[in-house]
Amino acid sequence: MNNLENCPQCFQVFVKNNLQTVCNDCFQEEEQLFQRVYIFLKKRNNRSSTLSETSEATEVKEDLILKFIRQGRIQLSNFPNLGYPCEKCGTLIREGKLCCSCKSSLTNQIRQMEREEEHKKERNELSKSATFYANKPKSI
Repeated sequence: MNNLENCPQCFQVFVKNNLQTVCNDCFQEEEQLFQRVYIFLKKRNNRSSTLSETSEATEVKEDLILKFIRQGRIQLSNFPNLGYPCEKCGTLIREGKLCCSCKSSLTNQIRQMEREEEHKKERNELSKSATFYANKPKSI
């Protein structure tokens, strides 16, 4: 769906869509920077460059290179030392949004919450089924 928004770089009004997240002028500039990064990485001896080395050599900000990676424009399978940070801890990863340790931690937390919910449910059911009798005082 297309939305009217301000460009995050120059604040000019533009129509945002799935492919274009900045205005046309900034998009053209990003395309030129992408070509610079792509040409650098295309050379055989640069394929093992890290993110910081690529950024330094091309004079393109790391954030923009990460944007290209997230958009799928730079395929990590061709570049063994490139990666992007885990959204939780910042460790460099090559796929998904979370690293393995954050995934397992999150999974364990979810399981723990599910067990607690089951335990609460069982306690509530037990308390509902318990019957209490009161002794009637004898009339004199």
